[in-house]
Amino acid sequence: MSLIRVFAVAMLCAALLVASPLCAQQASAPNPLDVVPDKMPFNIPYGPPINLERAEALIHTAIAEANKHDWKMNVTVVDSGGNLVAFQRMDGAQLASIQISEHKARYAATWRRESKVAESAIQGGFNYLITLDGVIASRGGIPLVENGKIIGAIGCSGGTGSQDEVCCKAAVATIK
Repeated sequence: MSLIRVFAVAMLCAALLVASPLCAQQASAPNPLDVVPDKMPFNIPYGPPINLERAEALIHTAIAEANKHDWKMNVTVVDSGGNLVAFQRMDGAQLASIQISEHKARYAATWRRESKVAESAIQGGFNYLITLDGVIASRGGIPLVENGKIIGAIGCSGGTGSQDEVCCKAAVATIK
């Protein structure tokens, strides 16, 4: 029995010797949050808010894209301050996605970036983002940028994140 214990202790010691350099390397790896960028990321200025007519046109385009694929969407457009301008729920679109589409649009306007950015960051280990107000980590929210300024944002929800994103991008492509 003592021979088995000696062997077990020897194996444990060997494992610790192998693991300690790996742990030391991980502990000394630089934290990507400590990097100080030269320029402010996502520094897009806010412009005049989108009006109702244009918001409704964007929603129509997003719904037309959804109809091509037989997807049922909720589509929201907010202004440059993240305030609701227009909303439409397609027949049969899931009810939970009403608020999700608005949340995606509001995130895209107020954070000045696509909601896909938060999704990618959290998947990449930046879990602290889930503690910040207004974050939704699901693609399908895109800022509306005209003449280099944010005039609002669109959010779609009802399908998978990638389906939501396709509908948003169809609408965003119409902005000149």
